[in-house]
Amino acid sequence: QVQLVESGGGLVQAGGSLRLSCAASGRTFSSYVMGWFRQAPGKEREFVAAISWSGVTTYYADSVKGRFTISRDNAKNTVYLQMNSLKPEDTAVYYCAAKESFHSAGLTNEYDYWGQGTQVTVSS
Repeated sequence: QVQLVESGGGLVQAGGSLRLSCAASGRTFSSYVMGWFRQAPGKEREFVAAISWSGVTTYYADSVKGRFTISRDNAKNTVYLQMNSLKPEDTAVYYCAAKESFHSAGLTNEYDYWGQGTQVTVSS
């Protein structure tokens, strides 16, 4: 079992930045691929970014490529999502998730563990 707790969400103006954190506890954090997803009101949950066990390999949705950066600190059992140049369409609840394999890292239903989410609101 892995428990995930997100933090760092909030209200920011368009063009601003936020850094989300996801703290993990339970089984060995470094054994898991970590992903960030988001869900806007009335929409399905969508993939944002994923990072391999070592942090060497990352994968991004086209909509955030060049603006968001995923990273991890295995010593702190934490994964981060640095979000820059935020747009109103980035408004959503952001979730972190964990899975064992990097295969299909962009697919929501491939992840085994989920956090409760943190709200990000970008005003225009």
